[in-house]
Amino acid sequence: MNTVKGFKDYSGNEAVKRAEIRKMLVETFEKYGFEPAETPAIEYEKFVKEENPNDEAISDIFKLKDKGKRKLALRYEFTFQLKRLAKNKKLPYKRYQIGEVFRDEPVSANRFRQFTQCDIDTIGSTIKDEAEILGLADEIWKKLGIKPLILINNRKLLNEILEDNGIKKNKEQTLREIDKYNKLSEQEIKNNLSKLGAAKILNIVKKPESYFKKYKSYSEIEELKKYCKLYRLKVLFSPTVVRGLSYYNGNVFEIKVKGIKETIAAGGSYKVGDIQATGITFGLERISEIAKIDADKEKYLVISLGQDKEAIKIARRLRTKGKSVSVFYGKPSRALEYANSYKFEKVIFVGEKEVKSKKFKIKDMKSGKEIKRGEIF
Repeated sequence: MNTVKGFKDYSGNEAVKRAEIRKMLVETFEKYGFEPAETPAIEYEKFVKEENPNDEAISDIFKLKDKGKRKLALRYEFTFQLKRLAKNKKLPYKRYQIGEVFRDEPVSANRFRQFTQCDIDTIGSTIKDEAEILGLADEIWKKLGIKPLILINNRKLLNEILEDNGIKKNKEQTLREIDKYNKLSEQEIKNNLSKLGAAKILNIVKKPESYFKKYKSYSEIEELKKYCKLYRLKVLFSPTVVRGLSYYNGNVFEIKVKGIKETIAAGGSYKVGDIQATGITFGLERISEIAKIDADKEKYLVISLGQDKEAIKIARRLRTKGKSVSVFYGKPSRALEYANSYKFEKVIFVGEKEVKSKKFKIKDMKSGKEIKRGEIF
């Protein structure tokens, strides 16, 4: 039976790679003082919608009902659940969460209906916390062998630009078109902006960074850059970065990489209730696609040739040394076929002769060579 469109199974090396990335993310998040949190995948539909009713993603939520006919929905992100999580917490409250979210939207090669978000957020934040989050992200890219392009902008600055140019109507639609700058051709964007009476904005967002220093809100960009330098982090100002229209209220950021059009991480500052917060989301699927890590672990297959007690003993010794070990009970021919199927690097034969001599035959499955060793465990 095939999976539902937009959903996917993960197994073998692909699943191992995803697990390694998760592990590295958790280690890095906790190193920066973020604590784990878990939230339900199913919420009341009203709760899912009420925080950001104008968010485009709201129209894509999966709706369902329980036996009591209550209207429910699958979570489409983690941010809306933060208001409940952060209640009565000492500030700043720093949490991370890794888990599946769901959106009933069109499917493409890099877009699924179930995907894994890896979020960090600081509730009770300042621009200093934004810089810390970007510094954390940069550390992750280095560990994964990814060279990122970190783009920043400011939502207050965008609003100032629109007001300065007399664009009082169609503000939201204008921002949506600006956000498409690297997704559509310049002519398409120009045509769309012309229909909104905002064609001149296209020329403004193409101006050099020095032009934007005249705006009051640009000072927040300067402050973020200043603190990013303390993390030895290079960020680039991009006036076309908009992000979610329904909630961001300060600096916003996107992280891109060569090879894929979509962003691999994005975030910004927003409000949780009346409290200023900031955060970033990493997409596990997109990271896994481009991450340069060796997910293969050296795996041992211990083959018991009627010597189960000794085979288990050897497996235990290897596991205490941090090795990945499985024990196979059966014929050697079937064992080798099994080892090839699951890509075990080393095979150890444990028979009566080997137990008596304490010299175990080890086969390297890559080279095919066999060696005999003494008490190596």
